Amino acid sequence: MSPVFPMLTVLTMFYYICLRRRARTATRGEMMNSRRAIESNSRALPINVEVVQYAKEVLDFSSHYGSENSMSYTMWNLAGIPNVYPSSGDFTQTAVFRTYGTWWDQCPSAPLPFKRTPPNFYSQDYVELAFEEPVYPTAVHVLETYHPGAVIRILACSANPYSQNIPADVRWEILWSEAPTKVNSPQARQFTPCIKQIDFPTNVIRLEVNSSLQDYYTELDAVVLHGVKERPVLSLKTSMIDMNDLDDDEDEEKNGCEMDSLAKQFSVAALREWTTNGYFDKLPYELIQLILSHLTVPDLCRLAQTCKLLYQHCCDPLQYIHLSLQPYWARINDTSLEYLLSRCTLVQWLNLSWTGNRGVISVSGFSRFLKVCGSELVRLELACGHFLNETCLEVIAEMCPNLQELNLSSCDKLPPQAFNHIAKVCNLKRLILYRTKVEQTALLSILNFCSELQHLSLGSCVMIEDYDLIASMMGAKCKKLRTLDLWRCKNITENGIAELASGCQLLEELDLGWCPTLQSSTGCFTRLARKLPNLQKLFLTANRSVCDTDIEELAANCTHLRQLDILGTRMVSPASLRKLLESCKDLSLLDVSFCSQIDNRVVLELNASFPNVFIKKSFTQ
Repeated sequence: MSPVFPMLTVLTMFYYICLRRRARTATRGEMMNSRRAIESNSRALPINVEVVQYAKEVLDFSSHYGSENSMSYTMWNLAGIPNVYPSSGDFTQTAVFRTYGTWWDQCPSAPLPFKRTPPNFYSQDYVELAFEEPVYPTAVHVLETYHPGAVIRILACSANPYSQNIPADVRWEILWSEAPTKVNSPQARQFTPCIKQIDFPTNVIRLEVNSSLQDYYTELDAVVLHGVKERPVLSLKTSMIDMNDLDDDEDEEKNGCEMDSLAKQFSVAALREWTTNGYFDKLPYELIQLILSHLTVPDLCRLAQTCKLLYQHCCDPLQYIHLSLQPYWARINDTSLEYLLSRCTLVQWLNLSWTGNRGVISVSGFSRFLKVCGSELVRLELACGHFLNETCLEVIAEMCPNLQELNLSSCDKLPPQAFNHIAKVCNLKRLILYRTKVEQTALLSILNFCSELQHLSLGSCVMIEDYDLIASMMGAKCKKLRTLDLWRCKNITENGIAELASGCQLLEELDLGWCPTLQSSTGCFTRLARKLPNLQKLFLTANRSVCDTDIEELAANCTHLRQLDILGTRMVSPASLRKLLESCKDLSLLDVSFCSQIDNRVVLELNASFPNVFIKKSFTQ
């Protein structure tokens, strides 16, 4: 054999290693399969005409600032052509998520984080958009009109919501992803990240956001999808440079180390036979368990393939006492749950938020999992779980006798009668029903039987006819209540507030934002301040009747106050705010946006005197 050929082989391998190293060090923003790289480095045959389209419909979302019965500040504003862009500022015609900053993580209602959450999972909220025609994406433009920078991930889905054919396998591919970054300017911008090329046409785009670095609510106006109808055929040159795509996230997908391939990864048949396990034989079992407890679930899957000893450790139910599958929502299905059954018999915290949509988790698959793994459950997170129905809630009530925390946030497809089963879970301490169709009868039953409740969210629950009756029941039955979210409840009055304040005097957090039937002239806010001295967070957002008397009562009685939102009031003066800031030493957030008596000069003076307080001021357009 000629010596030339080994030399060529060595050079080829060296070239490959150099390219791979370059790929490993490249950032996502430098990905060479962007549209610009394709144009300059590839030959697409045949030449396609690019299709440009705005979103036709909003399919799903996790939260929004607006009301369920309105268009102002709702995700539905993302459908169609821009309403605001290129203008900058706070406009009601935009899409706004419910939270921003780190304030919500610092509230008494904030749940403890799950262990083992991957360090590269930053998503807090999402919105899914449908477009008219499936295309191979070449660009995605996000039109941001106020405080941009919250979008941290863009994904594409293989399922066509307008097709009669239901796909056997729903695929999600990440087009672009990046850690949260701070954008210094609040002005409007067109955000166009360099996206990855995918091998299927799509007309469903998902934006995931993280608003933790934002100084105020991010506002989105429209999303534009560019793409071609035929898949581009790229030349060898581009295929080689495409190794820049080999980032960590995609390695996990291509190596099959996500939850959808648990069967293969935990297969003991493929393990080699070793006579010893090296130094691991000298370590106590408990120490190895402690070391492995720092690994993510996919890392456990990989490690289980190395030897029988580590396979045994990786399958030990003690490794799955706290299990969050939300970071892997796109990969979780019935098969995943089936292969987790034997490992989750001791699970106490389980997070299935965002999982199971589009039929990938069935009612029978979920029910079978809980029947085996539900007996020790203390906390169950099911936010945006659209596979849930009445049977699922009945199974939860029957199979989870120790359940103390249940999150059904934005499970807006659950029928009203399903919530009756929650009343059987008598040990509940935390219940999140934000954006659900819970009705008054079911809620009264829950409050009557779940007297241990400490945290309750009823934000944007539009099916409740009489919130005064609900507040009266809380005051009579829920004496341990510490946090209560009544965001956008439309009919609570001073009578309900009086019952609530008298019966739930341990309250530390109360959200009465956008409750138009509350008027300061009735004395309801004064009563709150006098009856609830432990208040740390009080949101009176968009209540224009809040006045100096209310602020002075808070200063005198609620000295532990940390967060106060009085956005939109016209009757609060700088003098009363100064009294509040002097009295409430722990205050960290004060939102006085659109308060007509508080101008920029006042805010600057207060900021100078109280530098530890974030004083937010926005102005009417």
